[in-house]
Amino acid sequence: MRLLFAGTPEVALPSLRTLLDSHHEVVGVLTRADARAGRGRTLTPSPVKALAQEAGVPVLTPASLREEAVQQQLSDLAPDAAPVVAYGGMVPPAALDIPALGWINLHFSLLPAWRGAAPAQRAVLAGRHETGMSVFRLEQGLDTGDVLATARTGIGEFETSGELLERMAVEGAPVLAAVLDALEDGTATATPQDHAAATHAAKLSTAEAAIDWTLPADQVSAHIRGMSPTPGAWTLLEGARTKILGLEAAAEHAPLPPGRIEATKRQMLVGTGTDVLAVAKLAPAGKRPMRAADWARGAGLGADATFTQDGAQA
Repeated sequence: MRLLFAGTPEVALPSLRTLLDSHHEVVGVLTRADARAGRGRTLTPSPVKALAQEAGVPVLTPASLREEAVQQQLSDLAPDAAPVVAYGGMVPPAALDIPALGWINLHFSLLPAWRGAAPAQRAVLAGRHETGMSVFRLEQGLDTGDVLATARTGIGEFETSGELLERMAVEGAPVLAAVLDALEDGTATATPQDHAAATHAAKLSTAEAAIDWTLPADQVSAHIRGMSPTPGAWTLLEGARTKILGLEAAAEHAPLPPGRIEATKRQMLVGTGTDVLAVAKLAPAGKRPMRAADWARGAGLGADATFTQDGAQA
């Protein structure tokens, strides 16, 4: 089939690579425009654009798909289907019918759960032990189209949402490819979603990333892992904001007051409303991420050093 691939970030690359290596023909790539990145704020192409250019595939970076001229460009490519992975833009009704078999989206949740911008992150934040991927046909509603395939995957005890998403991007690529194969040979089946069971996965905000150390350890863990790497769960130490970016298995230790920090030779432990947690990685204010135990050994922490939400020390 002739495919128009729509995607933008790193998470879309495994699917694009899989389709480039398949018997299908990727006739064009649709991605977001170059964005400023890095300390120099230089214009940088999206990961998908960079891969497409390397593969010699035509790239389109329109600001919107609502313009008739843009829609004509898409029509001129004569795609049979348009696979989508984290494109980041809306597909208006006038563009939905351009590919004969539709826009086929790989979404990182088991729909109708976690419709929206942050499905993997919300699953981790909710303390789930399992999630998955869905391939569905785009329609006008937000992630409401008929489901063509699903695949389940577990969530590791210390897995962050970033690690989970990276893994699901790889696991989801063959699922998307299999659906496109089924559409080509006419064997694909579509299952309507149960809209009454839908949950929403809103984009994460920095404000909601603040850590409440008084919660039980499993809830604090889910919060930290769900917010990592972006925006990053944060806490305060003497008024300075520190991001807590990862956890690891904690050595057996007596409970500590919520937020209280204790540095051992090998770990940095922090108290919660129940058990202690071992912080594996953090980013002090204005610094790059580093191993938490290394930071704790060199930070000159007092005996009562405590992470807080409001800057007041316990």
